[in-house]
Amino acid sequence: MKAIKIIGKILSALFVVAIAGIIYAKTALPDTGPAPDIKIERTAARVARGEYLANHVTVCMDCHSTRDWSRYAGPLSGGFGAGGEAFTQDMGFPGKFYAPNITPYTLAEWTDGEIFRAVTTGVNKEGKALFPVMAYHRFGQLDQEDIYSVIAYIRELPAIKKDIPESEPDFPVNILINTMPAKAAFTKRPSETDEVAYGKYLITATGCVDCHSKTEKGSVIAGTEFGGGMEFAGPNGIMRSPNITMHKQTGIGKWTKEAFVARFKAFVDSNYVSPKITPDAINTPMPWTMYAGMKEQDLNAIYAYLSTVKPIDNQVVRMERR
Repeated sequence: MKAIKIIGKILSALFVVAIAGIIYAKTALPDTGPAPDIKIERTAARVARGEYLANHVTVCMDCHSTRDWSRYAGPLSGGFGAGGEAFTQDMGFPGKFYAPNITPYTLAEWTDGEIFRAVTTGVNKEGKALFPVMAYHRFGQLDQEDIYSVIAYIRELPAIKKDIPESEPDFPVNILINTMPAKAAFTKRPSETDEVAYGKYLITATGCVDCHSKTEKGSVIAGTEFGGGMEFAGPNGIMRSPNITMHKQTGIGKWTKEAFVARFKAFVDSNYVSPKITPDAINTPMPWTMYAGMKEQDLNAIYAYLSTVKPIDNQVVRMERR
């Protein structure tokens, strides 16, 4: 009987601790600090830089626009910046998450500081946590000036009237989500002459590692970086990301720099039209037509950085039909 009483007291204590933790997460978090009091000057140089980043590097417009999934790689088809792309349980997400409208229809009521905090720490105007399908953990590692440029650019987008549903995380993510935002740790953008360092910076901006690695519960599994294998569930089966390490048998180790660049640039050829795919096909989430607009110098730098990454022997089965 004494042992049962002790176990009961321990369980009661654990229950109290769990409840206290839940209350703390729901009431005290997220806590990344107040939105900074900033007013970003929309210079022509900033807007141009932001347009390049948002469309071809950080690819903000990938999620915050409408994509035509009846065509290969889902090229943009409208609603530029108006949001609405859904990330749901059918795709392996712990809830229903919707990319918000980032045109002035919505953001006109946000200060530059509130946008900056959301993009770099994951806390929105109302102080609510954003699910990290929005890559604030990466964007908070970039140069502040690049973030300013992206904000300057999206402020210039035409307003599109489109209301987006509230995201609905499943339990217990609806509690854990408050622990996910983190304070930014900005870095300076390296000189383009330091090709490897600059390539690493661009990789952080593009998020290659997020998709080209194995993941568990939304996080990259240590030791699998760039080795491919992340699964993207679709209505007709699973698409897996390829191994982009320089392993000669299972990765891209036999690719020259020129072949790497050409793989991207094929999608900006004036004659290229994204082909229609059959209804039973497995499409790719890779936004080729967006990344294809990257400067050759930037693609060269990414290749240079990938050449320094440890090769991983991981033969990926790219497609698996249902």
